[in-house]
Amino acid sequence: MFKYTRRAVTLTTVAGVAAGAGYYFYGRDARTGFHKYISLPIIRATLDGEQAHRLAIEVFKHPELAPRVPADWDNTNDPQGLLKVTLFKNSSNPKVKPIVLRNPLGIAAGFDKHGEAIDTLFNLGFSYVEIGSVTPLPQDGNPKPRVFRLERDGAVINRYGFNSDGHLTVLARLRLREAAEHLSQETRFAGRPLSALAINLGKNKTGDEITDYTKGVDSLGPHADVLVVNVSSPNTPGLRDLQSEEKLKNLLKTVVDRRDQLPYDTLPPVVVKIAPDLTVPEIESIAAAVKDSKVDGVIVSNTTIQRPDSLRTHDKTLINQAGGLSGLPVKPFALKALKTLRKELGSDITIIGAGGIASGQDAIDFAHAGADFVQLYTAMTYKGPGVATEVKEGIIKGLDGKKWTDIVGK
Repeated sequence: MFKYTRRAVTLTTVAGVAAGAGYYFYGRDARTGFHKYISLPIIRATLDGEQAHRLAIEVFKHPELAPRVPADWDNTNDPQGLLKVTLFKNSSNPKVKPIVLRNPLGIAAGFDKHGEAIDTLFNLGFSYVEIGSVTPLPQDGNPKPRVFRLERDGAVINRYGFNSDGHLTVLARLRLREAAEHLSQETRFAGRPLSALAINLGKNKTGDEITDYTKGVDSLGPHADVLVVNVSSPNTPGLRDLQSEEKLKNLLKTVVDRRDQLPYDTLPPVVVKIAPDLTVPEIESIAAAVKDSKVDGVIVSNTTIQRPDSLRTHDKTLINQAGGLSGLPVKPFALKALKTLRKELGSDITIIGAGGIASGQDAIDFAHAGADFVQLYTAMTYKGPGVATEVKEGIIKGLDGKKWTDIVGK
């Protein structure tokens, strides 16, 4: 028996080594079908949404082992620079410098909540990585389960509720990374050319609606290329109430003023993230608050609390879960809000589009609606780590020789 046991252990070891070698030489390329057609279906079949998310972060914490794409992908596939974009060109503060990005695709907040996987996300081909939301104090968020996949719809419902490691822990991670890579305001915190690192700020469940955000500016502002004020998550009680004109104007003015007081020659632009579930008058009010506060940009949009009739998932226990719906079904709501906001803001203020982007054509649709730049997150749940290159390839094909900037708002 001992002989057979030893043989079984040996075969298991050999199989494990072979699998590891196969991943290293094949699976490490984010563009291969290994992730989309083999590993992801297995993960979705065996782990729930939050377990799968945590597994991805555990892998992505190690950029030397995690999937990646060639560092020269953009230059090789877009030698004319058709995808380049410049954001925040018209800030009222001369210390807020325009940010030039090599491509118009970023990863949205919510994937890397605690700043653990920054370099891997850049290695996947995103020019803009947004971490968070980060709250001042650590908090667990809502009870589990709190993540639900709607696979037939390419969608997810989540009610995480700003689970966060808190400012101090995230700040320590950022400082360690900066020290290792010699990063500063002058070099930008992305740590690579034509890229940007954004930090999304949230409030604690019982925190003050202004103090929590100004704490974020003080703690994390000195370590961000972009600061995002999240007032649109549906999973923190009362948060979306901050989108009313007077409350939002007061909050954004306070945040911008606090940002302006940071003692640096280069300051991060301030961006506010809004919901897709807003009426035209509400969007008009938000536009007025954005202009009055001199905020530098807007993200349209966050998750939706709506459950559209077009959903192909019919399991009521799934679609009636409380929380925000993300993924493909959000696109019509986000585009509608985006078009209205662009009309109200004009062309000077940067708008970042998000919500249901899973292909190059989706990104182009957002550009036509007025988005200077786009982000995705849920698409990576279903398409895997190669989604950035897949979307960029689709954009290049759809541009048909034009520049990205030529189609924005057209």
